[in-house]
Amino acid sequence: MSVHDVARRLPALPALRDLCRAMAAVEAVLAPDDPYRRHTFGVAGSPDRELAGMDNGAGDTYTIVFSADGALVLGFDHESPISPFAGDGTVWPGVLDEVPEVFRHLVEEAVLGDEDPEVTVCLWRGAGDDRWHCGPVDFTDLSGHGEDPDGADHLFALLLDGTPEGFHRWAEGHYGRPVDLGAVRHVYEWRPLIAELVARLNPDADIDRSRPLLDALGRPPMGGRPRASTTEPT
Repeated sequence: MSVHDVARRLPALPALRDLCRAMAAVEAVLAPDDPYRRHTFGVAGSPDRELAGMDNGAGDTYTIVFSADGALVLGFDHESPISPFAGDGTVWPGVLDEVPEVFRHLVEEAVLGDEDPEVTVCLWRGAGDDRWHCGPVDFTDLSGHGEDPDGADHLFALLLDGTPEGFHRWAEGHYGRPVDLGAVRHVYEWRPLIAELVARLNPDADIDRSRPLLDALGRPPMGGRPRASTTEPT
């Protein structure tokens, strides 16, 4: 799977934003004191710009910038054969070639202003677009490098899965301990996040320790979106 496949499968803007916030919210409770949480979300630079991030601590990252103009996605797989570090230090042809002007300043800030550009994947979607876009990246000469030449497959696997069950499986493996699936579903459905749910996700956590992280997500720790159902997760 490459950027072309991800462009066809990535959720629409509101759903992607909610998914990024939900993953960051679960981790804010699972590991409130860990500065190296895998998934993060927050305001970036200005009140009208939000940033979702993933950093696996081993050199693979993605950044998603949400704004009134839409969203820009930048990913980097440090072992990809199209990594700038695997070639002459420049971004692979096609990756950034067709990024529209409305997003160019974000690319300049995040990638092109760096002496060592870290990008192997780029997608974008304008606020009024009906689909995701990517550049004309040609992987023809990379047939011997598997089906994930730019890293898009493993970078965005949880976003493409999009389910609490998928994130639950990842969280248990990553943190090496049981994680309450019902509580994860509760967060994904944006029901009120109460102290009992925090305890179910992390028996050692205190909601006050997670409060600043959850506030940064635009999600009040004791609140959530109104829903018809008030039942607790099972």
